[in-house]
Amino acid sequence: MPLAVFDTPLGPCGLAWTDAGLTCVQLPEQDRATTEARLRDRAGLASEPLASPRSMPAWVKDAIRRLRTHLEGVPQDLSRIPLDLQGVAAFNASVLRAAQQIPSGTTTTYGELAASVGVPRASRAVGRAMATNPVPVVVPCHRVVARGGGAGGFSAWGGLLTKEKLLALEGSTLRAGDGRPAAAREPSLQESLFAGTRALPFDGEAAVRHLTLADPVLAKHIARIGPLRLHVDASESTFHALAESIVYQQLTAKAAATIFGRVTALYGRGGLDPARVLETPDELLRGAGLSGGKTASLKDLAARTTRGEIPSLGALAAMDDEAIVEALTVVRGIGRWTVEMLLLFRLGRPDVLPLADYGIKKGFARVFPKGRTKYGPGELPDVETLRRRGERWRPYRSVASWYLWRALEIAPAD
Repeated sequence: MPLAVFDTPLGPCGLAWTDAGLTCVQLPEQDRATTEARLRDRAGLASEPLASPRSMPAWVKDAIRRLRTHLEGVPQDLSRIPLDLQGVAAFNASVLRAAQQIPSGTTTTYGELAASVGVPRASRAVGRAMATNPVPVVVPCHRVVARGGGAGGFSAWGGLLTKEKLLALEGSTLRAGDGRPAAAREPSLQESLFAGTRALPFDGEAAVRHLTLADPVLAKHIARIGPLRLHVDASESTFHALAESIVYQQLTAKAAATIFGRVTALYGRGGLDPARVLETPDELLRGAGLSGGKTASLKDLAARTTRGEIPSLGALAAMDDEAIVEALTVVRGIGRWTVEMLLLFRLGRPDVLPLADYGIKKGFARVFPKGRTKYGPGELPDVETLRRRGERWRPYRSVASWYLWRALEIAPAD
């Protein structure tokens, strides 16, 4: 069974196949090496060398071309790509072949898909078939949603964020209320600034269970705070997210939101665009409320973005955390803390612990004792103490961070 890994705008993807058809499609993991390892694990081919383009059958080359073009946002008809489902249970195979015919830009529910294969009450079984779909995108399980508007699940890396991204590439999105796609349109200024939130791309309940078992002291604090309400903020681009971060530095949220609104309003319906920012006189940006330093930072970010030095959100999704920190801190005014906030609240990375964050340190001092005593008023833990304790929380330090921030909203524990 040959296999291949190839680049797409979403990140590196992989295929495995037999003479009969595709047996496995691997969507991007956090990096290329992990994607290849996951593909090999799923295909059961630990040592098989990757196929060279010359050795690939014409139909496999065509499938790769179609998948790459589809993930560039130019929808392709993938319904005729041959599949080898011999190792799949008969019911699941019938569901997968039916799902392969769902047209791009539309969705169906689990119940409707069950009815299409003649078992209208088997929506849960259809859901299980979708969760174990070996050939995502070619069998577009992202187009299958829950009844009543729920997004349903998505088991690939990135979870529901990836599901939404795949729908958006097809020119549609999930519309609140009925779960059906609405045609993509240019967002208003308000929608761009307050674009809403998305589900976590990892299992939040599993993260809380892990932290509760790993750290009894943190477990008591988690019980005091209650359920996890961490969410991922939607953003239209890396440039937009970092521009907003630059504006928000060292300001209250209310003041920053006002200034960012003024800056964005300079560009009307076209929105914040790096090329247009470069053309904007500094006096206009200063007049909107930006300091000289922030104006210079925004111009540097815009220049680097237009030169292709700043990875897109899709490219960031395929990079590990430290690589993202290294790539983005080259921008004037963007330090590690700013990138950590993007990792946590924009990309939904599960294992971020901002060691330099004042709120994290203060929350830690409220939750954890200092040896056998408590931290005194104004006393904060050193970075090494916080780092050592944080080792217990891996791989969910982002969730631990969220709970430490919540400690500032309640009275200190007795």
